[in-house]
Amino acid sequence: MDSIFNIYLYRFFPLILLFFLWDSPHASAQEHPPKPVSLVTFQNISFGGFAQGSFGGTVTVSSSGIRSSTGDIILLNLGFTYGPAVFEADANPGTIISLSLGPDVELTGSNGGSLMLHLEDPSPGFSFVTSVTPPTTTQISVGGTLTVGSSAANPPGAYNGSFFIIVNQE
Repeated sequence: MDSIFNIYLYRFFPLILLFFLWDSPHASAQEHPPKPVSLVTFQNISFGGFAQGSFGGTVTVSSSGIRSSTGDIILLNLGFTYGPAVFEADANPGTIISLSLGPDVELTGSNGGSLMLHLEDPSPGFSFVTSVTPPTTTQISVGGTLTVGSSAANPPGAYNGSFFIIVNQE
């Protein structure tokens, strides 16, 4: 009986080995254990220089860096830079990342007054799959719209505040 048992193992062992070798590359989307997503601020959002008239309006910076205004806001190019907030996400290739933006934020002025900041849709989107291998990172850009009142309500100066983004790794 021992010789029959040994022959049985010898005949089927190569088939079992091939099955495991064939199936293993399809076992997971990223290496185990999954690497937590790390998000680092690369650039803060900035709206540049602008002047408002009697009524105010809005200033928008898109996630692609295009600046526009409404109302009686005049965009100024006096050396003040503008651009979206840019974050760098460090994650394994194949990681699904979902973003949620926080609520509108009140920015306080250095000379009084406050502005409301509404965050715009991020780029590359609210949900995406990373495709680069660390140490290369995936850049996430977030634009926004400022609601600006009259010069009496929003005197000239620097306005600051913070917003948050929720990052979910799936």
